[in-house]
Amino acid sequence: MRIAVSGAHRTGKSTLIAELSRALPAYEVLDEPYHLLEEEGHKFAEMPGREDFELQLERSLECIAGSGEDCLFDRCPADLLAYLLTHRESDGFDLGRWLSRARNAMRRLDLIVFVPVENPDRVVSEPEEDDWRLRVDEELQEILLADRWDFGVDVIEVTGSPRERARQVLTLVTSRRR
Repeated sequence: MRIAVSGAHRTGKSTLIAELSRALPAYEVLDEPYHLLEEEGHKFAEMPGREDFELQLERSLECIAGSGEDCLFDRCPADLLAYLLTHRESDGFDLGRWLSRARNAMRRLDLIVFVPVENPDRVVSEPEEDDWRLRVDEELQEILLADRWDFGVDVIEVTGSPRERARQVLTLVTSRRR
């Protein structure tokens, strides 16, 4: 299965990926595009601009296209679209240019694990960062849970401790293997 873990920043995605990778050792783990680009020498501003997010979206599309059967993705195109739509430079973002490619990539995924901002929030952050996190979370709910653009991918929303979140995913994965 190709499984992407999706959510706003600081929701526990990477922690969940670590839990899942221990339980699914045969799965390849693909780090989030931001970190992949950083490793290759791309320098991001403290607050990445629209072009930085478009570059991450391009990398996300490439990672999915080049992936094997059993992969865990830290983020997916839906994440980057949510960030681009809520970014302070969103007026310059041309959704139409990306939507068809994003839809094709998303349909290659077997499961999206959505990690929402929980209430009460488990993360303490700066108020200006918190506002953006919540807007990204709302966009992702529309994109993934309401299937705004007809991606047609199965989505599971997970909550609770990292161990409980992993259990929810593993229960679903195990049931699909039968």
